[in-house]
Amino acid sequence: MHTTLDIVALDAQAVRASVELVARARPADMARPTPCADWTLHGLIAHMATQHYGFAAAAAGDGDLGSWRARRLGGDPVAAYRASADAVLGAFCADGILERELTLPEFTPVTAFPARQAISFHFIDYVVHSWDVAKALGADAEFGEDLLQAALRVARAVPEGEARLAPGAAFAPVVDCPGGSLLDQVVAILGRSPDWERPG
Repeated sequence: MHTTLDIVALDAQAVRASVELVARARPADMARPTPCADWTLHGLIAHMATQHYGFAAAAAGDGDLGSWRARRLGGDPVAAYRASADAVLGAFCADGILERELTLPEFTPVTAFPARQAISFHFIDYVVHSWDVAKALGADAEFGEDLLQAALRVARAVPEGEARLAPGAAFAPVVDCPGGSLLDQVVAILGRSPDWERPG
């Protein structure tokens, strides 16, 4: 993926945006539904934290699937999420990270990905998950145009087809989004309806 900004910097922007959005959540918000049909806001944040730790382990050369096991958020979900974000941001800032290959056993146990590609996977997840959190809170996810143009390129590279219909698929089939904003287009390509609104 070629962008005017380094993928590590783009990813950091997306992760920090997610931290700011999660920080708006109050205890009463944790049971709210999200655009991810299987998760309440609490479940979504727990998933996001788990993925941060999994990618951080991969960046450190750990290919153990156990590093991707579900994490509990404890009594302070916002603080727990912030700690997970700090872990992955630190891991992706390691010297020489873009020269490495990362094993992502939750994706596939047999293929190592160039770090730039692996971080792009993380990046697109946290653009979309920031949108998910924002929608659950009745807020907006705000990103600059450079980031959204990069996210659109990554989203368009995500394979389509029947794999998106499988149980537990990371992304649902593409949703039509005529005339939508850049962020609307990104989330629609990855199976979210830009028009999703929290109930009530």
